[in-house]
Amino acid sequence: MNLYIIRHAIAVDEGTPEYEQDSERPLTDKGKKKMRQISKGLRTLGADFDLILSSPYVRAKETAEILADVFKVKADIAFSDNLVPMGDPDLLISEMNEKYNANSIALVGHEPQLTALVSLLAAENASVDMTLKKGGVCRLSADDIHHSRKATLEWLLTPGILVEIGEK
Repeated sequence: MNLYIIRHAIAVDEGTPEYEQDSERPLTDKGKKKMRQISKGLRTLGADFDLILSSPYVRAKETAEILADVFKVKADIAFSDNLVPMGDPDLLISEMNEKYNANSIALVGHEPQLTALVSLLAAENASVDMTLKKGGVCRLSADDIHHSRKATLEWLLTPGILVEIGEK
């Protein structure tokens, strides 16, 4: 199983008057454009998804929609409250095991939840000191996350590197 941990792209700043709730903040035009380039970089690397599971927050949803468009994913994007900024990684793993049968999943969400998920799977819950930038992607691989919470961190790429790869 491959897990692509994807942080949402650049969004409207927190505290912007038109968006009183944090969950309502959309991507900026620059964020949308950059996410399209990032998605092309992922496609060039050979990434593929059976499922895109996203936070229901607007900025994550828009990021997932761009990803689905570039990858021509036909199925609907699924949403999970366990991918919100303060979501529970253990509950997310349980949800994936119970609801979805996929070999390759793109998880679109927020910090600090995504780093907590990587810590749980790749470091047996020890704190992983990493920076997942907006639009950054981390790939984990695991034989099975049903019975154990163990995965291998294959790579962690910045948005800039993915944009470069997508331009080739």
